[in-house]
Amino acid sequence: MKKILVFLLIYILVIPLAFSQKPVNRLTLDEVIQLAKDQSPQAILAKHRFRASYWEYRTFKAEFLPSLTMNTTALDYTRALIGDLQSDGSYKYIEVNKNTSSLGFNLNQNIGLTGGKLYVSTSLDRNDYFRNDSSSYKSVPYQVGFSQPIFGYNTLKWKKKIEPIKYEEAKRNYIQTVENIAMDASRLFFDLILAQQNLKTAMLNYANSDTLYKIAKGRYNIGTIAENELLQMELSFLNSGSEVSDAEVDLHLKKTRLKSYLGLNDQYDLELIVPDLPQKVEATYDDVLALAKMNNPKILEYERQLIEADRDVARAKSERGFSATLNATYGINRDAELLAKTYENFNDLQTLRVELQVPILDWGLGKGKVKMAQSSREVIKTTVDQAIVDFEQDIFLKVMQFNRQNSQVELAQKADLISQNRYNVTKERFLIGKIDVLDLNVAQSERDQAKQKYINALSSFWQYYYQMRRLTLYDFESKQPLKTEFDLLLK
Repeated sequence: MKKILVFLLIYILVIPLAFSQKPVNRLTLDEVIQLAKDQSPQAILAKHRFRASYWEYRTFKAEFLPSLTMNTTALDYTRALIGDLQSDGSYKYIEVNKNTSSLGFNLNQNIGLTGGKLYVSTSLDRNDYFRNDSSSYKSVPYQVGFSQPIFGYNTLKWKKKIEPIKYEEAKRNYIQTVENIAMDASRLFFDLILAQQNLKTAMLNYANSDTLYKIAKGRYNIGTIAENELLQMELSFLNSGSEVSDAEVDLHLKKTRLKSYLGLNDQYDLELIVPDLPQKVEATYDDVLALAKMNNPKILEYERQLIEADRDVARAKSERGFSATLNATYGINRDAELLAKTYENFNDLQTLRVELQVPILDWGLGKGKVKMAQSSREVIKTTVDQAIVDFEQDIFLKVMQFNRQNSQVELAQKADLISQNRYNVTKERFLIGKIDVLDLNVAQSERDQAKQKYINALSSFWQYYYQMRRLTLYDFESKQPLKTEFDLLLK
């Protein structure tokens, strides 16, 4: 009967618990980072930011390509009295009852070198007069026009200098953002690794404390240890139970943060695999600085800021002084009552217009704008020069910190092994009564701290490693620049 009751109790308690457990995903550091690059919300945002930059660049390129437009007026009906000037200077009002329809095509081409515009057009108009039931046509088989600002601000010229830099900057910013994602993913990975290890340590300490507390009670009963040692063991046992509860909560929190960052659903549990010792990677300041100046988007940003400052000065100067615009057209046209007649015996169509703008009195407004733009350019130039100096110093510090990481990891691993062996020896000596409980607690605390320091050392190495990749956009393991299939991002 007792066996049946025990079986039923196990069935009721254990079987539902087994079925309620979630499937476990066991992931390595590389797998977590790849997941973050592929599907994390940050990766999706970075992809859409690059797409916006791409279409901005495409819009700029389209300004240098010819454009064709169609213009049509299907219905323009008018019925009204309109004044007609007579030969004696008087007005006579006549009734107008007509409809006008038109169709035209325009081919436009911007000229980036001069900032002008060249266009070719053709059109056909029809007028229907309902009062006398007649109609007429006007055709412009072709008309070639040219518009050119003189001494004006050439927007296309400056766009041609700035927009390619902005697009290349957007490419590098995307690659850098991917490395930022790798840094964040590795940090969250090791946070969870540490939480996993802390829970394992807490559970092991709880089991050891339970065993040692029972042994201590037996020794106390036979008088081989004092009461304060027994109380110390009991306190350690109670604290270890509390540490297990705290470690479980911390593990759940770190697991939730990583799953949220990776965009994973809650159907799977996570268990991370502690990575092996990383390969030794050495970096020199000169190499890293050269790679950073070649690849880092900050350098392009500084270059773009200087060009934009020059652009603002040029625009202020052009708005201040004398400017002119030349407009010229040449073509043929004809009007007739019959459509076929409008394409015979054409008349010349010629226009030439020169517009001038000469500032006479502006109370120093134009001069002030120029001085403001020049001062702004000097501020930007000084800021960029200082930023480059800070950039070089920051690289120097980061290279020094990165080169220390290999030795720090090796030292932390050795300390972890030594502290574990020391704890084992101390525990055995405690069991045979050679040392007291305080020495055992110290050994246990040093073992736990050494394990945490080893995991933190691994985390620091990978943080600095991806930071170096982020600075240089360079893969130090494969010895080649970081690349991305940008065409795939646009699909």
